[in-house]
Amino acid sequence: MPEATLAERPVVTDTREAYLAAVAAIAGGHGPVAVDAERASGFRYSQRAYLIQVFRRGAGTFLFDPPAIGDFSDLAAAIQHEEWIIHAASQDLTCLREVGLDPERIFDTELAARLLGIPRVGLGTVVEELLGLHLAKEHSAADWSTRPLPESWLKYAALDVELLVDLRDKMAELLTETGKTRIAEEEFEAVRHRELKIVRTDPWRRLSGLHSVKGARGFAVARELWQSRDELARSLDVAPGRLVPDASLVAVARSIPSSKRELAAMRDFSGRASRSELDRWWGAVSRALESEDLPQVRVPGDSMPPPRAWADRNPAADRRLKNARAAVTAIAEYLELPVENLITPDTLRRVAWSPPAPADEQTVGAALIELGARPWQAEAIAGAVADSFVSARQPIPIEDPAAS
Repeated sequence: MPEATLAERPVVTDTREAYLAAVAAIAGGHGPVAVDAERASGFRYSQRAYLIQVFRRGAGTFLFDPPAIGDFSDLAAAIQHEEWIIHAASQDLTCLREVGLDPERIFDTELAARLLGIPRVGLGTVVEELLGLHLAKEHSAADWSTRPLPESWLKYAALDVELLVDLRDKMAELLTETGKTRIAEEEFEAVRHRELKIVRTDPWRRLSGLHSVKGARGFAVARELWQSRDELARSLDVAPGRLVPDASLVAVARSIPSSKRELAAMRDFSGRASRSELDRWWGAVSRALESEDLPQVRVPGDSMPPPRAWADRNPAADRRLKNARAAVTAIAEYLELPVENLITPDTLRRVAWSPPAPADEQTVGAALIELGARPWQAEAIAGAVADSFVSARQPIPIEDPAAS
């Protein structure tokens, strides 16, 4: 398989003069605009873009340094009304919007790959399958805040956008051939309008290993340590786990040391900031030991229990869900779509747990839309789901032993 190669040596645009020249060139190009962004996830606290790549036919490939450029309003104005091609747009839209780049229309090549039934949707795999080119992906987890960026990284970044327009054209053909163009358009719009930054209640509860902590006081220690680490990480713009890993915070919450000396002596309390910021960590433990505001060990969930409990808690809903899953799976196989792209598991569970009355195609479709399903999804499954609910109401036949 041939290796994908660049048309020219990549150069980083990091001055105002070069930036404006690049914008003029992009504005003079034609067709959709391929856009990608590289962050420093796992290295930095923020999710800001440290490199933004743009390709357009008739213009070429441009690599922009966001920290150096700052204001991208000129580029935004130049391409605002064009279609933007992004691979996995849900991952990049937030950091692009932070610098003022907000598309009016997108074509998401990762999402298109899912809708086309391609089993592996990473950019390299999709490029190989549809364009017959090998795309090296060895720098995907690099620290893109590094300066200067190595040339091998820049080549990798440039190729990420240089092939996107050809990939988009091939995918558009396949979507048309399979009758999925409208489906793709609705899905692309849903991604573009989706709220990407979710504000979580008690984010400290996502600490890996928290389930091993016992008692409300231990949870209070975990909470205070997480908040202290988060404040430090934000101020330094360093990924929290690179300061003190989750396992170390959880180890302290399990043992609850009674003094700073005891904390310092803990072998399980490690990390590059575990000793240099010892006063900070002991202050967090002390606050937890003195606090009267203890967190709940078990947080009440919503009114819908996990599906494994439905057979006992709500047998009728259990039958509805099982029947609906079978119906939806059959439709997904017919459409050659992943089931989760046809309808999210949570949406199906919720409509099965609390179905509309009467449960017919129209009312089930309306309930699905209210729960966040797109119109094409409701049209595809509402009738089958309604029918599955009806069959779930049928009495289960009991065999007569005398007849056998």
